[in-house]
Amino acid sequence: MESSLPLRLHEGKVIKDRRHHLRTYPNCFVAKELIDWLIAHKEASDRETAIKIMQKLLDQSIIHHVCDEHKEFKDTKLFYRFRKDDGTFPLDNEAKVFLRGQRLYEKLMNMENSLLQTREEEGSRYDRTLVGSDFVDWLLQEGEVTSREEAEQLGRRLLEHGILQHVTNKHHFVDGGLLYQFRMNFRRRRRLMEVLSDRCRTIPESQDSPFCLRKQNSDGGKTSFLSVSPSKEIKVVSAVRRSSMSSSCGSSGYYSSSPTLSSSPPVLCNPKSVLKRQVSPEELQTPGGPYIKKTFTIVGDAVGWGFVVRGNKPCHIQAVDPSGPAAAAGMKVCQFVVSVNGLNVLSLDYKTVSNLILTGPRTIVMEVMEEIDY
Repeated sequence: MESSLPLRLHEGKVIKDRRHHLRTYPNCFVAKELIDWLIAHKEASDRETAIKIMQKLLDQSIIHHVCDEHKEFKDTKLFYRFRKDDGTFPLDNEAKVFLRGQRLYEKLMNMENSLLQTREEEGSRYDRTLVGSDFVDWLLQEGEVTSREEAEQLGRRLLEHGILQHVTNKHHFVDGGLLYQFRMNFRRRRRLMEVLSDRCRTIPESQDSPFCLRKQNSDGGKTSFLSVSPSKEIKVVSAVRRSSMSSSCGSSGYYSSSPTLSSSPPVLCNPKSVLKRQVSPEELQTPGGPYIKKTFTIVGDAVGWGFVVRGNKPCHIQAVDPSGPAAAAGMKVCQFVVSVNGLNVLSLDYKTVSNLILTGPRTIVMEVMEEIDY
């Protein structure tokens, strides 16, 4: 959603170079004019809602005041700018891989004779697949890489970051005849209203990760989501919603560094472990073992990241909201958590890992180990 908004504003001449006191401010917008545009394009129902939306983007460091003198978004003639337009949006290596994957996806989708086609592997048909070797050929033809080895390394990075996947998740990326798919629909456009939560609420103390759950109804803070066990049985489990904090609740716009816990009784979310068996950190890290490491960059939305961790030494993914950011990044149940934002967590329990994520940034980078089905 945020990535398409600047483009639409550029096209509508809302974002442009502006002068004030003999100084030119490139690629900026006037707050008051933007609010008019949001209402006219039905992205907000009224000015108050529009201000809340833009305040959320300001809290998340997606936009900023051109002189960084105002931390509040005001319905005035102040100038603001998208950080992507002035190069101040932080891009780490994980984000660069994500953006490159997005760019490659768009190039493939815009081809007249797309590589993405329906194909069969092991007797099953899969939509929008590409053959590993064809993808390597295409990367070379497009000048994206200089050798087949470099192309294969790029394919492996895209797979490890949850952008590509083997159609049955049995193989890593190889320059051969196996089929792969893009996991993400980069063209889904989220509405601006999705960045808003209902209101600032306290976080209930729970025996599960309180940061993961996503709102689906309005029954006083309780919700439900789908959890898929290894047997593929679909269960609906009840849990307490993790709601976003407003800007008054913390500088990140999502959580304060020490969230207040309510006196509500703890709610157990799918208490039975989804694991077939517990494994040790040593087993996960044994060279040549039946595990593949994957890296996910997950950007929390207005109601959470969309997953639950359980267990300890190592923790595992207990449940994933199929419509949440974690699922979109490629996270699955039964994966083991290796690191969070660069910190190794193999020797930690899920409460410690939960707190680590709660007190961290909205964008989290997680490394997991996934068992390979042979």
